[in-house]
Amino acid sequence: MAMSVGSDGGDDKPMSDINTTPLVDVMLVLLIIFLIAVPVVVQTVQLQLPKVAFEPTTTKPENVSLSITQAGDGSCAVYWNLTKVSSDELLDRAVAKLEADIKKAGGVENMTPEDLPEVHIRGDINTPYRCIGGTIYTMQRAGFPKVGFISEPEPGSTVQRL
Repeated sequence: MAMSVGSDGGDDKPMSDINTTPLVDVMLVLLIIFLIAVPVVVQTVQLQLPKVAFEPTTTKPENVSLSITQAGDGSCAVYWNLTKVSSDELLDRAVAKLEADIKKAGGVENMTPEDLPEVHIRGDINTPYRCIGGTIYTMQRAGFPKVGFISEPEPGSTVQRL
C-alpha cells in the first residue's frame, strides 16, 4: 500500500483554480435539452389573421340592437333596444322576431342569408364575458346567423377598407 508522507517539492500553496469541466458539461446538456424542447413548445398553426378595420354600421330596421351591462348585484342586464329583458324573454323575443321577419318575406325559400336580420351587440367595457357570451349563445340558438359588435373607434382613426 502506497502512502505519501510529507511534500516533495515544497509547493504548499492551496489550489485556487476552479474546475470548470462539470460546469461546461451541465451547460452542454442544458443546451441540447433546450434545442430539442423549444421547437416542441413553440408550435403554431400557420394562419392569416384578419386585419382590423373600422366600417360604419349600416343599420337596417329589421336588425336587433342589444345592449349588455353588469347590474349592481353582479348579474347581467340585457336590453333589447331600451327594454330590459331576462334570458328567457330574450330567447322568446328573438325567436318571435325571426319568425315574423321570415313570414313577412314570404317564407324561408324567398330569403337569402343577406336578407336575414343581424344582431348588433353593444357591451359595456366592464361587463364580464360570461354576459356577452351568454347573449351571443342565446341569439344563435334563436336562429340569428349574424351576430356583430358595435365598438367606438379611437378618436382620429380613419376607416380602412380591406
